[in-house]
Amino acid sequence: RHGVNQPRYPWADGPEYITQCPIQPGGKFSQKVIFTTEEGTLWWHAHSEWTRATVYGAIVVYPKKGHAYPFPKPHADLPIIFGEWWKQDIFELFDDFRRSGGDPLVSHAITINGQPGDRYNCSRQDMFKLAVDQGKTYLLRLINAAMQDILFFSIAGHQLTVVGTDGTYTKPFKSDYITISPGQTIDVLLRADHPIAASYYMAAKFYSSARAAVNLNTTTALLHYTTNNTTTTTPTAAAPATADTNASVAFTARFRSLADKKHPVDVPQKADTNLYFTLSMNAVPCPAGATCAGPNGARLAASVNNVSLVLPTSMDVLGAYYRGIGGVYGDDFPSNPPVSFDFTNLTIPAVDRTPATGNQVRVLEYNSSVELVFQGTNLLGGVDHPMHLHGTNFYVVGWGFGNFDRAKDANKTYNLVDPPFQNTIAVPRNGWVAVRFKATNPGVWFMHCHLERHASWGMGMTFIVKNGKGPNDKMLPPPSDMPPC
Repeated sequence: RHGVNQPRYPWADGPEYITQCPIQPGGKFSQKVIFTTEEGTLWWHAHSEWTRATVYGAIVVYPKKGHAYPFPKPHADLPIIFGEWWKQDIFELFDDFRRSGGDPLVSHAITINGQPGDRYNCSRQDMFKLAVDQGKTYLLRLINAAMQDILFFSIAGHQLTVVGTDGTYTKPFKSDYITISPGQTIDVLLRADHPIAASYYMAAKFYSSARAAVNLNTTTALLHYTTNNTTTTTPTAAAPATADTNASVAFTARFRSLADKKHPVDVPQKADTNLYFTLSMNAVPCPAGATCAGPNGARLAASVNNVSLVLPTSMDVLGAYYRGIGGVYGDDFPSNPPVSFDFTNLTIPAVDRTPATGNQVRVLEYNSSVELVFQGTNLLGGVDHPMHLHGTNFYVVGWGFGNFDRAKDANKTYNLVDPPFQNTIAVPRNGWVAVRFKATNPGVWFMHCHLERHASWGMGMTFIVKNGKGPNDKMLPPPSDMPPC
């Protein structure tokens, strides 16, 4: 239930060894999903190792009865789900990747609603086709379920109007292309107002600011007018270049909340808890006698504030917290990086590449106002990081390139009027993003990079939000069928 806040009920949130132990083969677990303020497009996926590569789907939350969309009602709506496909079994791929200590095998194709498109022989006859009627408007619910990269998406000859992201509505804006991060959802309106004498390609391609190995192929689907009996297609819409960071961040920077009477914002104007988290690629020594495929024969790792997450295996963090069992996690995750240096310098000493390891949490007081600054670093070259927080959305109040400077950036560039309300935000390569939220959802909540290789290497941490004093400000008890460890 990616993006569902699950108020006071983290027991069905899903991340293995954080809020539950994995469901064993042949076992079962009844999910209780609690919707509150979410409206628009969300999704669900498995949260154990790399099973989300194939186990995922859309969640659509329509307006309440008697309420309307904040835009003219579309003729129809449908999900457009982006995925990735490998010729290798996903569990074998995961095991090989973890064993090697290097990068995982690059996927062989992106998929649009399960199909790679007509540029691949295997799916030429089965490419996804969207039939539209001339003059009508369609709501496309875009979901990036891909494992490894941010995507550019476009439709030949057509502009798209962005109206929502991550289960919330936004001020509409038009764009020739979409940038969508793994884990993110974006709602767009498509006006079918072009000549019917041709069909039009829909296309998705990877955006990658730094990866040496990336799938450079473009995946296609087809927009087809129902009165068109020809087979002529227009060329694929022009999309930004694969490594065009400026295009990626320029699109993301356009999001704004509606901020009207029906859709008010409640962004904290001041923060009483300030957190500064560095996001880094790291390298750790290869075990004695082994061969590793990372840089200079090391193993690749990843970290938040130089702590590379190692999950427990004897008990989940939530179960240990609820029952007061010690030894499963520590409670001293650092509020700031332990060592300060020029995080985005082109050359960083090798001594700074080795992280600490552990399972530390950051405890938040109930109802505290939190500002969290994500700082990208150039360790091992740096890359974009789509960061996702469970248990609450956050307001994206600012972003920039280089090292965050509070005196300059917070005082001069923050948007505290109509910032977007999201649960996933891409931190640009060698840049920063500032978010704010109120810790009003008691429980245990995971935060991690949604590039699966980075999460597997340890780019994640856990927040514990304490109970409040009121009877409705406390975490609910667990269900009776929690999976055993």
